Amino acid sequence: MHRFRSLALCCAALAGPAAAQDLTVVSWGGAYEAAQHAAMVAPFAQETGTQVEMVRYDGTAGALARRGASEGWDVIDMLTDQARVACAKGLLLELDPQALLGAEALADFAPAAPSRCAVPQNVYARVMAYDERAFLGVKPTRIEDFFDVERFPGGRAVQKSPDGILEWALMAEGVPPAQIYGLLSTDRGLRLAFRKLDTIRDHIVWWRTTDEPAQMLEDGRATMAVGYNGRFFDAAELGGAPIDVVWDGQIVGVEVWAIAATTDAPDAARAFVAQASSPEAMARLAERIPYGPARVSAYARIGSNPKTGTPMRAYLPNAPQHGARALVRDAAWYANTEELRARRFQAWLNEAEE
Repeated sequence: MHRFRSLALCCAALAGPAAAQDLTVVSWGGAYEAAQHAAMVAPFAQETGTQVEMVRYDGTAGALARRGASEGWDVIDMLTDQARVACAKGLLLELDPQALLGAEALADFAPAAPSRCAVPQNVYARVMAYDERAFLGVKPTRIEDFFDVERFPGGRAVQKSPDGILEWALMAEGVPPAQIYGLLSTDRGLRLAFRKLDTIRDHIVWWRTTDEPAQMLEDGRATMAVGYNGRFFDAAELGGAPIDVVWDGQIVGVEVWAIAATTDAPDAARAFVAQASSPEAMARLAERIPYGPARVSAYARIGSNPKTGTPMRAYLPNAPQHGARALVRDAAWYANTEELRARRFQAWLNEAEE
């Protein structure tokens, strides 16, 4: 049934208006976007004849609101919580997952299921990485080490955002992963997290784009960094950078495909999402950058990196050797606390200027 449906989608795209319509697919740039292009965009363009342009953005629903209509965005790669926010604001086209993917496919998605505005596409991890040249003896092995600037001196590359670092601050204080988001929902929990951040305030080097953490480790601006596992893999395994990843405390999240409410090519956009959400496309992506597929049946299809021959399953966020202390990113908490987190984080930043 799945093969028949995929064939039907391709035929519809070739015979109907989707083939005549250009698509703008919005993503995050760098190695990730390059992997998406090779695994998903190029195959779709070749099979359907659709012209596809890829555009970079900062991953936020705010950017979609500001730029989506004027720049003709069609399909957007989003974090689950940002898709929730955008959907609630009417910025995304509502989907019928069963009609789009088929009833049989819906049971194949894990750890998250398709929603009324988004279809899961990959599982990523926010991890800690370090410059191997900086620590020739004892190496960092746990999240607590990120906050220990006496044993592990040097700059700390951190996204200029409260995302992820608040969870790690509590984890470094000994809070179990299961209690993190409950505690961060209280004033006491936020105060505890920011108090922990105070211990590394003078060592933080801020980054804004997702390719910067690896660059900061390579050029010596930081000895430890917060970033995404796929970006560090690309820098280390493909670029030869002296970077090692610490999987302890990894924060596991889900990326989704969504369609802008203002798209002028809804048929082509739906056809792209359906094809990019197939097990074959997800496996091709995981072979190029180690973000796990969002469908169970895709795992058996994952082979080696086409450039290096590296078997890729061992580098996925949910590989068994990566340890037990992991935190699943709570998309609902993120969506519901966006303004609160931003306000408290800005207040913390302002303290340094007073």
